[in-house]
Amino acid sequence: MKKPFLIFAFFMLNAVGFSQETEAKYDENLAKSLHADEYGMKKYVFCLLKSGSNTTVSKEESKKLFEGHMANINKLAKEGKLVVAGPFMKNDRNYRGIYIFNVETIAEAEALVVTDPAIKAKLLEAELTPWYCSAALQEIPKMHEKIAKTKM
Repeated sequence: MKKPFLIFAFFMLNAVGFSQETEAKYDENLAKSLHADEYGMKKYVFCLLKSGSNTTVSKEESKKLFEGHMANINKLAKEGKLVVAGPFMKNDRNYRGIYIFNVETIAEAEALVVTDPAIKAKLLEAELTPWYCSAALQEIPKMHEKIAKTKM
């Protein structure tokens, strides 16, 4: 009976030792460059893209509009206004994708949304809401460039 208890105690002590976090070193310059608050967080605007009301567009026109949609995503990302974008997999909710805008207000995000040809043509509809998240999220595009073998 003692042997199983000792083995259990050994594993528990090791688990506790491994689970203790080491204190991360605060980088004030990085925090300032990302406009992080004291918690390392900042405001963004989350955009849920849904299927729009335009269901009569031809396949050729739709293809052109979505090429413009992708070009706009890349433009906004290069400008630092869009930190995350991506499609949803097929679902029964008409959810098509998301944007996370690197802006603080809905008005700023609305000005960016209208630059999307697929939204202008009502193939997509944008629902915007304020969002609070890690300021480090802005680093995702830089990291993505390093891991994407094929560029969009």
